[in-house]
Amino acid sequence: MDLLRRGVFFLVLAGFGLSLAACEHTVRGVGRDVQETGQAVEDTVQGNP
Repeated sequence: MDLLRRGVFFLVLAGFGLSLAACEHTVRGVGRDVQETGQAVEDTVQGNP
């Protein structure tokens, strides 16, 4: 029974780690999108389309 608990624990821990790794890439992508949008707005305001 103890071996089963350890196995489940490590599977949950691995799943959590993988989900955090995926979030890191998503957050970077959102950051780039926000930065590009800000740059586009700034260019439009300055008259540089």
